[in-house]
Amino acid sequence: MFANVLEIARQLIRERVSSGETVIDATMGNGNDTVFLARLVEEEGKVIAYDIQEQALAKTRERLVQQELAERVELKLASHEEMALLDTQVAAVMFNLGYLPGSDKQVTTMAQSTIRAIQAGLELLRPGGMMTIMVYWGHPAGVQEKETVESFCQQLDQTKYLVLKYQYLNQKNSAPYLLAIERRA
Repeated sequence: MFANVLEIARQLIRERVSSGETVIDATMGNGNDTVFLARLVEEEGKVIAYDIQEQALAKTRERLVQQELAERVELKLASHEEMALLDTQVAAVMFNLGYLPGSDKQVTTMAQSTIRAIQAGLELLRPGGMMTIMVYWGHPAGVQEKETVESFCQQLDQTKYLVLKYQYLNQKNSAPYLLAIERRA
């Protein structure tokens, strides 16, 4: 049985992140990836997580406290574009495009801010580092974002980055898929 797209994203991240490194959750949502990353970097590492919705921050904080992981995570109520202000190399960046499950579906990631965030993340990514982008495109803004992000990724310099697309071709209902970008050493 094929692994689902989320498990492939996590597998790619697991293969590249070591204890003590810094990583970014660009779209914290309900905190699932933030928790995953916090466990991965262990006590010596750091996770920086972004979201524009207070609800996402609150759910993520609660989850981190319950699992005793809050000390290694910095939560930012800000757009993922703000990672451009960081001055540190990171081992990984994870994105989940779309909207916060269980909330206002009108509040979504948007094509242009996502491109700026991807560019910022690529600048921070250390050689051998990994960026994963889960593309949830079954909403009105999603189709444009999907096309814009794919076009951007296709233009990345192949001497600096490798880009993978993992997608099931026979799925209905705009099934999510994965884009993964590895920064070459």
